[in-house]
Amino acid sequence: MPLFTISEVARRVGLRSSAIRYYEQLGIVPPAHRVSGQRRYDEAALYRLVTLQRARQIGFTLEEIRQLFFGFRTGTPPSERWKKLSQRKLVELEQLVKEIKAIQTVLQGQGKCGCASLEECGRGLLKQRCGDLAIKVRTLHNRRATRTSSAS
Repeated sequence: MPLFTISEVARRVGLRSSAIRYYEQLGIVPPAHRVSGQRRYDEAALYRLVTLQRARQIGFTLEEIRQLFFGFRTGTPPSERWKKLSQRKLVELEQLVKEIKAIQTVLQGQGKCGCASLEECGRGLLKQRCGDLAIKVRTLHNRRATRTSSAS
């Protein structure tokens, strides 16, 4: 079976070598064989990385990807794994769509502001006279910050 250098794998899969080393460090990709100190990957690692990259492209977090590979009983077919994780992701996306629509409503309303100064706007926001949707905007911002930190 052919073995590939990390740069060959990176080129074929479309990842940086540093990303491959990171996924290996996280345990999502098994440690590479070493030949004269250089990492060498077999085709199975290549396939795993392609699958991992696809999952990242469609919005799965590293924790969700870890579940895809390791969070099911041995013998669970890939279709069942994808289906279960996709159902959860679709629920999450539906919630994000609702939050985005709320933000759009707030943004559309900002043009109707009658405040004479930004301080007056701040007073109105603090007293919640300028719309209830500001709370939902904050919720989305907090969720995004949480997701970003958990994916790092």
